[in-house]
Formats: sequence, C-alpha cells, structure tokens
Amino acid sequence: MPDSHRKTVTIINNETGQREEFPIIGGTRGPAGVDIRQLYQKMGMFTYDPGFKSTASCSSEITFIDGEKGVLQYRGYPVEQLAEHTCYLEVCYLLLNGELPTETEFGHFHNMITTHSMVNEGLKDFIRGFRYDAHPMAILVGVVGALSSFYHDSLDIHDLRHQEISAHRLIAKMPTIAAAAYKYSLGQPIVYPSNDLCYSENFLTMMFSSPTQRYEVNPLHARVLDLLFLLHADHEQNASTSTVRLAGSSLANPFAAVSAGIGALWGPAHGGANEAVVRMLEEIGDVKRIPEFVARAKDRNDPFRLNGFGHRVYKNYDPRARLVRDAAHDLLEQSKTSDPIFEIALRLEEIALEDDYFVSKKLYPNVDFYSGIIYREIGIPLNMFTVLFAVARTVGWIAQWREMIQDPERVIGRPRQVYKGPEHKDYTPTEERGFHANCQRVCPGRPTAKWSRS
Repeated sequence: MPDSHRKTVTIINNETGQREEFPIIGGTRGPAGVDIRQLYQKMGMFTYDPGFKSTASCSSEITFIDGEKGVLQYRGYPVEQLAEHTCYLEVCYLLLNGELPTETEFGHFHNMITTHSMVNEGLKDFIRGFRYDAHPMAILVGVVGALSSFYHDSLDIHDLRHQEISAHRLIAKMPTIAAAAYKYSLGQPIVYPSNDLCYSENFLTMMFSSPTQRYEVNPLHARVLDLLFLLHADHEQNASTSTVRLAGSSLANPFAAVSAGIGALWGPAHGGANEAVVRMLEEIGDVKRIPEFVARAKDRNDPFRLNGFGHRVYKNYDPRARLVRDAAHDLLEQSKTSDPIFEIALRLEEIALEDDYFVSKKLYPNVDFYSGIIYREIGIPLNMFTVLFAVARTVGWIAQWREMIQDPERVIGRPRQVYKGPEHKDYTPTEERGFHANCQRVCPGRPTAKWSRS
C-alpha cells in the first residue's frame, strides 16, 4: 500500500511540539494495533502499560477473543461448535496445523499421540528425587524442563519436523507426567498409559487405578474431562502463554519454554483460580451462611471476594462457562451427591444470575467456578486442579511457540521500563558504615586496593 494511503496515528509531544506518525496494523477481527516499534528511536520515550492491558506483543492466527461479546474462537471456529462436534485431540490438531483434519490426518495424529504417551524410564528416578510431599505442579515444572535431556534428538528449533515431534511428545506425555506426579505424592506406583484408551480415559486410569484394584472409567467423567481439556486448550496471550513466547524468543527449546509457562500458570491469579473456588465453598461451609458472604462480597471495605465470578477479559458471559455449566449439572444429577459444597455452589450460581448487584457488574459465574465443581465431583484432589489446566493448555503453548518461532519478525523479548530509582549514588566506604576492621575475613573477596593494570 502506498504511504499516502496507509492508516496512521499521530503522536504529539505537547511539551516540545514534536509530531510523529506511526502505522496502524489491522487484524481480521478485533481492535487494530499502533506499531510503535520506532517510538523510542523517533521520540526518545517508551510506552508505559503495566500488565500489558493495551499492548499487543505479537500478531497471531490461533485464537480470537471478544470479551465484550463473549466470543472465543480457535482458528476462526466458535468454541461452542467445536465443543459440540469434536474432541480434544481434534482441537489439538486444529490448533497446531490451522485446520480441522481429514479422517486420514486425524487417524495418523491420534496414533502418534497415543503411541508416544510413554515416558523414558529414567524419568521415574528424576521424580523420586523430589520430596515425598512435593506439590505436583513443582514436579511438573521440573520434569517437563528435564524432557530436553531425554529427547535431545529433535531440539533443532528451526527444523519444522523437530518442532512437530516435540509438539507431539509434549501433548502425548503431559498426562502421563501429571498422573505420575500425583501417584508419587501418594506413595503409590506410577501407572503406565494404555494405547486402547482415549486421551481423557487414559488420564483418569493413570490417576485412579492401582496394581491391586481395577479402575472402571465413568463415561460421563471422561466426556466432561475431554470437554474441559478442549475449552482450556488455548486462550490467546494470557500470562502463561506470554511467558512461553517470551522464554522461546531467546531460542530456548520448547520443553524449557513450556516449563516456564507451567511456572506462570501455577500462580493462584491464573491457573489456581478453580482451586480458589473450592476453597471458598469450603470456607462458606453451609448454605445458611451464603447471605453473610454475599454481603461481604458487596462491601468495598471487606477484602473478601467471591472467587469464580467475572473475568478480566470477558465483560459478558464467559462462553466456556455456558458449556461447562451444563456438564456440571449433568454430573451432579448423575451422582446425586449429598456433598454440601455442591448445594452451596448451586445457590451461589442462582444468586449471581439473578441478583442486581452481580448482573449489573456482569459478575457471571466463569469457567473456573464450574470446573472446580466438576473436578471435585470426579475425585480430582485440589493440588491437581492446576496440573489438569497445564495438561489441557500444553497444545496452546506449543502452538503459540511454533507460531512465534516461525514468525519472520521474531526478536527476543525485551520489555523496557520507566526507571524510578536513585539518580546517582557514590560508594560509601565500609568504615563509614560501621564495618569491623577485620571484615576481610568475613568477605575474603573484598578488594584491599584499587584494580590496576600491570
């Protein structure tokens, strides 16, 4: 496009009068971006955007979110359609390759994932190196990072075939590693994967079976778990995905980059949200106490907040929550459980959908609210909630990593800062800071004279 026809934004420095134009980068959907890569060079200043609330760090073709309208799409496909017609592994293929597979393509992909779910036996010794009570997420971070030492035969990150092999290995082995971390925390033997089970059935079997007791997979549990995996497969440039991209921009191998993403996901403000929901329900403890906690949630001076309501991105109903809500109700109806936690959750759901306070602020139940309930019903322990999130999100991380590596505009991520520290300080001698005369023995590396060249 000729320069005269390019859309631009003019930035004016009101202090100096300097005016500079910057090009607008449009996407197929959603807000456009202002290309400010030359801002520092032209105007000698940076943008300041803590939390990157208004900053696009990349362009991507993978996932689109419209938080105002409650839209989530993978490669252009509405997540509602995918949840109704496909399975998690088919969505994995879509995210990795850009289009839904043919029958032949899916058969090959399914076979690759199924037959590569085993992990090297040496990883068992690695896992045993952790304390017996280590959090499964700690084990996941370490083991995934260590995969590069076991599968260094395909770590040329610029080789497309190596990228594909690493992607398949991560998707295939993550459930095995996750279940192994759980079994280790119980002091139970690690269960091998089975090639005659589907992805979610395999994970549940590795989680709950033992050499002394056969585990029969509940079909509804497997279907609901597959749905949760599908809905958590990717979610645009969230904290963990951005971490994977940033780590990968240094040309780190995909296992190291995904391990960094797992670390970011571990935070309670990100992947631990559904765990916080269950802890909140346990704190409420009784349906009779719900009014008390709802009142506290409405009180601006009370630090208590109802977890699982509202979303930073979605200012409308979370599209994933609509789907998971039905699944949660189906599970509870099938189990006919007497667990008071579920009664509390259902009552809170009613309040959030009817109370003017919640409706006006669009604090609808989100996907974390329902997924926490589902995991509890299936029997997943609290310390595994975020681990399951990592299993599901692995394909999104690796798809985003591959897109970043193949981007011709890729450069190493290096955010800038607005420095607010001291302007200048001169060194204060030790004797003026109360050091004892013989401090050289405490700090033998301290120089006794100025450095000089001979």
